[in-house]
Amino acid sequence: MIEEINLNTIFTLNNFILYLLLINLFGFFIMWLDKTKARKGSWRIAEKTLFIVTAIGGGIGTILGMYIFRHKTQKINFIIGLPIITILEIILFIYLCITH
Repeated sequence: MIEEINLNTIFTLNNFILYLLLINLFGFFIMWLDKTKARKGSWRIAEKTLFIVTAIGGGIGTILGMYIFRHKTQKINFIIGLPIITILEIILFIYLCITH
């Protein structure tokens, strides 16, 4: 017999924190990787991918990576876009916490 999946056991605060930690580490890593590849003149990570990782919660990691590795810091889309996405996500999170 198949047991019902209880979403309350999946979507816990601990799992959410773990997810944010991992996605931000991944965001930081891909900024480093793209910078490394740029220096070598090899295949690059698509800018769309960097924005997607930011949009799914990796904004702190991608922004830290951008400035620590001095990568994409001359591109206005990144200078403005990554922080705006991250700020909107924080506002959404706060709103959801307050209303639920």
